Amino acid sequence: MNKEKKSSLEKLLKKVASEWNFQIYSLNLKTNHNPIVIEITIKKTNGDDISLDDCALFNNPASEVIENSNLLNCSYVLEISSQGVSDELTSERDFKTFKGFPVNVELNQKNSKIKFLSGLLYEKSKDYLAINIKGKIKKIPFNEVLKISLSTLKD
Repeated sequence: MNKEKKSSLEKLLKKVASEWNFQIYSLNLKTNHNPIVIEITIKKTNGDDISLDDCALFNNPASEVIENSNLLNCSYVLEISSQGVSDELTSERDFKTFKGFPVNVELNQKNSKIKFLSGLLYEKSKDYLAINIKGKIKKIPFNEVLKISLSTLKD
């Protein structure tokens, strides 16, 4: 499938997804499979989690728009899925959900040799991130934080 057809298909799928309060997070066509595989990753427009029922709900409208488009003249397998859980913490919800979990913090400190810190997520305010490092609370100003991600603590 050429880029033009893929782009047309993606536009059609985005339109039908918005009618169902979904967004197309990604569209991947595996044309080296027989039949080809169309992988559609969706997310909800309101930011809520995607359930298995949501994926099943979107299957029929996605199938119909693909069939009615006449962009494919071959058999295919359609896979609808969610984007899954990212290990990077970005939203307020992430910080509440994973309080007490082990995290890695990548730092942007120009005058320090420390680039990474690991500990337990303790608190997040609008100005700083606090992590528990071996029983001591370390407050890190947000302007020094590049990335916060879940990890596994190593002894």
